[in-house]
Amino acid sequence: MSLRVHELSFAYGYRVLFDRFDFAADPGQRVGLVGENGAGKSTLLKLLAGAEIPHGGTVHTGPDVGFLHQELAYPAHTPLPAVVEDALAGIRRAARRLDRLAEAVSADPSEAVLAEYGEALEWAQAHDIWGADRRAAVVLDGLGLGGIDRPVGELSGGQRSRLGLAALLIRQPATLLLDEPTNHLDDPAMEFLERHLTRLSGTVVLASHDRVFLDAVCTAIVDLDPALGGPARYGGAYRDYLAHKRTERARWEQRHAEEQAELRRLTESVAVTARAVAHDRPPRDNAKMLYDFKTGRVQKQISRRVRNAQQRLDELTANQVRKPPPPLRFAGALTAPAGEDELILSARGIHVPGRLELSELDVTASARLLVTGGNGAGKSTLLTVLAGGLAPQAVRRRKGLRTGMLAQDVTLPDPARTPRGLYAEAAGPDSPALADLGLVAPRDLDRPAGLLSVGQRRRLALAILIARPPDLLLLDEPTNHISLTLAEELFYALGSAPGAVVLASHDRWLRREWDGATLRLEQGRTV
Repeated sequence: MSLRVHELSFAYGYRVLFDRFDFAADPGQRVGLVGENGAGKSTLLKLLAGAEIPHGGTVHTGPDVGFLHQELAYPAHTPLPAVVEDALAGIRRAARRLDRLAEAVSADPSEAVLAEYGEALEWAQAHDIWGADRRAAVVLDGLGLGGIDRPVGELSGGQRSRLGLAALLIRQPATLLLDEPTNHLDDPAMEFLERHLTRLSGTVVLASHDRVFLDAVCTAIVDLDPALGGPARYGGAYRDYLAHKRTERARWEQRHAEEQAELRRLTESVAVTARAVAHDRPPRDNAKMLYDFKTGRVQKQISRRVRNAQQRLDELTANQVRKPPPPLRFAGALTAPAGEDELILSARGIHVPGRLELSELDVTASARLLVTGGNGAGKSTLLTVLAGGLAPQAVRRRKGLRTGMLAQDVTLPDPARTPRGLYAEAAGPDSPALADLGLVAPRDLDRPAGLLSVGQRRRLALAILIARPPDLLLLDEPTNHISLTLAEELFYALGSAPGAVVLASHDRWLRREWDGATLRLEQGRTV
């Protein structure tokens, strides 16, 4: 059954998320929701699932909907196999009903019984009830849960999250709603999920910050935070969406430039040009009556032109498109001249017990180094060492080297100050305004920084680093807690950041697109 949303309206207090929003998805389509944090991705999924009630409009999803909840709704003593069997319960009932209807058709092949049997058979085929047990085993193995027989309460948080996802995939509803399904998944599990979702015949609507996942799975992208107008839908995968957005951005910039040029022309026309239709020439002899007649006609013509120009100026002023926000850029430019890339940091014999062993690392003035590895490999530890927080005896720095680090846990110098004040103190004269960076929401600019969430504080810290970049910039998971648009802008901005950049990231898209040097760590050692 198709999913249909018509003129959906929803708000939290005075904050409107959707205003007469239309949305549709058909079986076989997999729609990704993207947008700034707070744009309404999770809320839309809840509205589709019936967990939130719209303030206006209608939502039609059909009766067979599955929504990925953040917490498992099972007591702690429930064994994992019991959760799986519960996910199969509806399929077991459908199989028994299909057998009963088959017998009924043999006894009474009436039109009504045949129709009921046909409907049940269609449901069974859509849910692949004959392969359900095999599917359960494949899903559990694919998500790293195969062979586990422990109670839910003894599972880790990541395992419980994966079990909830597994139960949903095993049930295989006609409409699947997924909010950040790749959380707690390693690379093999994410690749399994990508393959599994692309084989489904039903409708899938999902929100994810994993750009590789969106690119591999989605047949369409809905941007809830578009450049112009309301939410917009783009056909194709994530890579196609990026191409559409680049084209849209170019059109926006062109339209803005043309409107500003037209505003300048109209302003000049009203002030000067429209009044210059005729020069104030003195009348010739014996021509005063003719002069008065012509002057009156000219003045009417001037008045009409001024009036028309003013009307057009007022309309364009009231409805002009806003200026496109500048893309994320570092203040300053590359400081290391070509061919003169000096060594700014040298590390030898890095040893942090139980966390990191690294024999050597050299960083030059314009280095671009990506540090990769699994959880616990020592990525964050290495950045802390380079920043001077650990094993200081192992690192030698160029005299006067300024180092700045974006840590996963940000500590602000004065939590009582506002983001605007903290940024203004750090920013230079050529730095963009904090509001223009898109990293701090307008409503948070003048709140005490200590009241911001962890993600909001990281975004503020990133803004301060961008405004006045150090000689060595250390970034620990920089794409966490920022929108996909900002993540794209940050990636391209890193190419022209002044000084050296060393970043650690598990972001698959960033790793795939990275063309600089890479250092892979595994369980505290170099690979």
